[in-house]
Amino acid sequence: MPVFHYKAANISGDVVQGEMEAASLDAVIRQLQAQGHIPIRAEEISGAGPAEASPAFSFSRRRAGRAEVSVFTIELATLLQAGLPLDRALETLVGIADRTPFRDVLEALLADVRGGAFLSAALESHGRLFSRFYRNMVKAGEASGALDAALARLAEFMERSRELRDSILSALLYPMVLVFVGIVSMAIILGLVIPKISAMFDEAGQQLPWFTQVVVSTGHFVQVYWWVMALAAAAIYILLRRQYAEAASRLRWDSRMLRAPLVGPLIARLEAARFTRTLGTLLGNGVPLLDAIAIAKEVVSNRFIANGIGRVAERVRQGEGLARPLSEARVFPPLAGHLLQVGEESGNLENMLMQLAQIYEREVKSALGRLMAVLEPALIIGLAVIIAAIILSIVVAILSINNLTF
Repeated sequence: MPVFHYKAANISGDVVQGEMEAASLDAVIRQLQAQGHIPIRAEEISGAGPAEASPAFSFSRRRAGRAEVSVFTIELATLLQAGLPLDRALETLVGIADRTPFRDVLEALLADVRGGAFLSAALESHGRLFSRFYRNMVKAGEASGALDAALARLAEFMERSRELRDSILSALLYPMVLVFVGIVSMAIILGLVIPKISAMFDEAGQQLPWFTQVVVSTGHFVQVYWWVMALAAAAIYILLRRQYAEAASRLRWDSRMLRAPLVGPLIARLEAARFTRTLGTLLGNGVPLLDAIAIAKEVVSNRFIANGIGRVAERVRQGEGLARPLSEARVFPPLAGHLLQVGEESGNLENMLMQLAQIYEREVKSALGRLMAVLEPALIIGLAVIIAAIILSIVVAILSINNLTF
């Protein structure tokens, strides 16, 4: 049976640690809870290797970033729900944190809170780690006296966002590997194989077959003028970056992307999922509608959609509801307006927003699957045709060797 090293907080907030034999990480957590402790971290120290610690009970050793914030949110919510005061909960997290940049952040937060500052105010000094959305959620939780519930909602939101982001990255990984392997294969053939065959014909004073000459010329051009191609690629990249940095130019590009086949519907649903989940989380935590719309707008990366949400906010400020202006803005799929109207009429807008987010997240995965179903065969066929053409040129040259006179 594996052995786990654990850290937990007792009812008074003191950190206890030790080792325990258990069948799984969940069994360790249950035993600690049965002993009246609050589990904070547990990881396997025996067996085939380190166990895969639950994200809720382990700090990453990487540079302070999104992963550390997610773990901090879950652990702080757990300690607050167990009844510990905020400063004692932060002190506990500092005590169990490894010596990483994020521990310095925890110590600064603890010092600010003990100095009389609210947690939301203390987070202001670390705006790179804690977004405006995060800080406003904490502020609303403090105002309502339910900071633990607000942090629990935040943790759920961050986990959902991570799952959606990971599903997108996983889907894109295979095409990226495919393109990389294809480029490396072509580089090896053009840079190593083709020049040797060309040299063989030159020594014999014979001319290469025309098809092979085309491939050889291409390889020669890449070998001699690769720096020109690299400079051209860098220039195109810088030009696109500059255009995307200009508001008017970025608006045009984002508008075109939404009209692109396959990609456009995917972007629209992805932005809809982000916006509705953020807005629903904020409203569920007591943030006023106008403030929630302004904050949720910041998570939308497409400027065309963000401008549409800005127009929606103006109409809401004038006294209209959310559903009708959002439908008339035509920035999200029509389903959003219909379901939000039902939510407004039933007085259950935040729950309807969360349901919409789940619907759009499923549609994002479906749209991504359709895009990959088209993209992957297209990449395979395209790379196969190019590599086959190169190999065919080699075969033609080899078959013509019999005609060489030495």
